[in-house]
Amino acid sequence: MLRNLFANIPDVTKNLVILNALFFLATMVGESQGMPIQGLLGMFYPSSELFEPFQVITHFFMHANFTHILFNMIGLIVFGSQLERVWGKKRFFIFYFVTALGAAILHFLVTGIELHNLTGEWFPDIQAYAENIRFEGNMIYGEAETLEMYKQIYGVYHTPVLGASGAVYGLLAAFALLFPNTRMMLLFPPIPIKAKWLALGLAAMSLVQAYQNNPNDSIAHFAHLGGMLFGFILIRLWRKDRSNFY
Repeated sequence: MLRNLFANIPDVTKNLVILNALFFLATMVGESQGMPIQGLLGMFYPSSELFEPFQVITHFFMHANFTHILFNMIGLIVFGSQLERVWGKKRFFIFYFVTALGAAILHFLVTGIELHNLTGEWFPDIQAYAENIRFEGNMIYGEAETLEMYKQIYGVYHTPVLGASGAVYGLLAAFALLFPNTRMMLLFPPIPIKAKWLALGLAAMSLVQAYQNNPNDSIAHFAHLGGMLFGFILIRLWRKDRSNFY
């Protein structure tokens, strides 16, 4: 049954699922052997000492845990399969990568604005703040304002961005634009909902949660919104091309 289900998934969508699964398996094996795979392939803020250019691509094949990759791959299969059948391989591939990169762009733009509001700089030098702080074991001491700035910069510079969620949200936005009245069955709770309301509802939730700025919330909500925004823009641009039926 699973073999038949997988065989019906279009090629690009299937290969993306396989790539995500391979990256996840490699991460589990590597991390169990003490290799910091997430710290290597996840994406860090550009002025972090942990940032590498290849992370711009590798980060959206990485996932934090099984639940994270499971729900992203369900979304990729459900929305991606239909969109690939409509658009074809090349256009679907372009859309997926544009929305994945768009998600990262908006996330880091918002992060940069927050850092600028905090320090007056887009790319603050964390070492400049460390010079005014005293470290004793696991404790750090210094002026309250300097400590707060250092902690926030450190958190940004040492927290990797992981996952295909931005691209999946972009696929959801495209699906809702092309098939707005298609009924989807939610998993939790198991009720039917039209694609357009699902997309709008998830976008609204991401926006509210992003502005709540809960320190215990590790989800990059602006990345979700970035994927949807870039997906919407790309769909609008493609619709101006009257040589294509979509």
